[in-house]
Amino acid sequence: MFENVSRECPAHPDRHDCPDALIEYIAKFDEYGIIVHDGGTSISAIRYCPWCGSPLPDSKRDRWFDELERLGVDPSSDDIPEQFQSDAWWSASKIDER
Repeated sequence: MFENVSRECPAHPDRHDCPDALIEYIAKFDEYGIIVHDGGTSISAIRYCPWCGSPLPDSKRDRWFDELERLGVDPSSDDIPEQFQSDAWWSASKIDER
């Protein structure tokens, strides 16, 4: 899985343009998906590794929106705080839970 999401293609700087790029990882949501090669940036979320069948982490997409709402941030119109543009917001809380 790591090999596929980290593969870079010299002919296609945008992974969504490369027919060999199959899986996308969205760090801020801790979410994996199969790239829909239709000229856009869509993915179809997956819950299991397509190669070995291992469960993937639960998506944190809903939690991301809940946290922004709790902070009074509207993601459709407000600037998103920098920590919420990566995995920083949830990886920090993971350390705090130990």
